[in-house]
Amino acid sequence: MIPAQLYRILQCPTCGSRDLVVTQAGVLCGSCSTFYLRHEGYLDLMPRGVEFEYVSKYVAEEAELAEELDYRELAPPLLAAGVRDRALARLLRFAPSDIALDNGCGTAKHAVWNADKVGLMVGADPATMFADEAVTRVALTQSDSRRLPFADNTFDKAFSIDVLEHFPLDVIDAYLAEQARVLRPGGRFLAFSNTKEPSSLQPLVNASRWLGRQFVRAGVYDFERQARRKSDHVKALATWDDVVAAFERAGMRPVQVVFWNSVFTSFVEHVLMKLGEAVVGRQKAKGKRQNELTLADSVPAAMVPGTMQPSDGTAREIRARQRLRGRLQRRGLVYYGLMSVTLLMELDLHLFGWLRSGSYFIVAEKYRRA
Repeated sequence: MIPAQLYRILQCPTCGSRDLVVTQAGVLCGSCSTFYLRHEGYLDLMPRGVEFEYVSKYVAEEAELAEELDYRELAPPLLAAGVRDRALARLLRFAPSDIALDNGCGTAKHAVWNADKVGLMVGADPATMFADEAVTRVALTQSDSRRLPFADNTFDKAFSIDVLEHFPLDVIDAYLAEQARVLRPGGRFLAFSNTKEPSSLQPLVNASRWLGRQFVRAGVYDFERQARRKSDHVKALATWDDVVAAFERAGMRPVQVVFWNSVFTSFVEHVLMKLGEAVVGRQKAKGKRQNELTLADSVPAAMVPGTMQPSDGTAREIRARQRLRGRLQRRGLVYYGLMSVTLLMELDLHLFGWLRSGSYFIVAEKYRRA
């Protein structure tokens, strides 16, 4: 979806000009003559003539990850994604008049889930692994967060889910500075990320992880897919003090924080849900229904180095997710069961959100002009 309202807030990411000409094929900058192509459902607004030292693996390995992430069809907001999304809506308090930005949106699932709460929802990401529903409901841009293609003081609200932990410090500073630039004075930005700091409740978290490792050793399931997705985590903001300092350097004042001590969450993610995936995804369906992906369709061959076969655990996990997704859309017993588990995980925020830990939600406000 590329609404007319999106064009009104753009600026050239190459030269910073707002002298833009909209054509049926895209957007032309009248100052530097750069042309930005319109694709089906999004605009390519990557800056031209700029070479960044850091490139996300989601850009460098987009073709492989596109299959592994199984991103095109969205499930409802449940489990860890549901906890994140409920906290996002609760902490940012979207209004119908808001122009909002999902900065580093990935599939843009959180943008989709909150699009009906705001006047305009914009998604920005340098990779183009946008979910099909995002293409129809969110104003999507392929763009680099170090050179956002939006005018100063544009957005009322913005958010970043599972982004900052991927970046080295210089990229974090550039990202937050650009985020502050496009926020209106008094506008609010929420980030969910994590530091290297353990929680004082870490022994309880570690107990669930230990139990999970016993199932891994027994061959019941594995965490290979999760490990691959987290393989580029840098956590350059190693402590909470580092987080606060980075936001203040960018001109944003932290106004609220909720920590995520994963006492219940760790048991769900390391034991309960993995056991469920092992059961649901334990074997292939006997027949291939129309439009249903088989294992070979849905898992990249490179999942097991040196072979043409995916790992059993990864294949089983993706099969389970695909099989469950159809049931979830029907809002039946499976949906309400997983919603109950989601609410159990959310207890970590309500009971222990005041207790400092590695994972955090931070809401920061852009400083108002004097």
